[in-house]
Amino acid sequence: MYSQSTKAVATKSIGARRTKIAQKRTVKSIFIDKNIKPTNKDLEKGLGDTFYIWKSIEDFTKKKYPDATCEWNFSGEKFGWSYRIKDKKRILKYLLPRDKFFKIAFVFGQKATNEIMESDISESIKIELNLARQNAEGRGIRIEIKDQSNFEDIQKLIEIKISN
Repeated sequence: MYSQSTKAVATKSIGARRTKIAQKRTVKSIFIDKNIKPTNKDLEKGLGDTFYIWKSIEDFTKKKYPDATCEWNFSGEKFGWSYRIKDKKRILKYLLPRDKFFKIAFVFGQKATNEIMESDISESIKIELNLARQNAEGRGIRIEIKDQSNFEDIQKLIEIKISN
């Protein structure tokens, strides 16, 4: 399932990466006021140049799954507002706005995880998924989106999530 080099890198860096991951997760949404639901104008201003990537991800998901619904959700003062894209039963992904960038978060069950590990998705995403803790829903990962460099991988992850 994993190459030897992937296993070695993952094994050597588990402690350091978990610390780094925990630090990354403490960054809040740029929208923290519970009483003010973000608008597209707010989002465009906050995300800057990455706004068009956010919209492209949303549009791609709706194209692949036309019945998808989108909604803003306030998760509390610690996290602020996030954007969910859902099918009828589950959340397909979360989009987490940050200052001039955003994160995309997925939770993958075992079948989807296996499919990702066997795919041509980047090794860095596979390592992140491999290091993610397993919980009842699966393995959760967050990917920073600061440019369009990993857009193709994001599209593949969306397709795998929808099909599993």
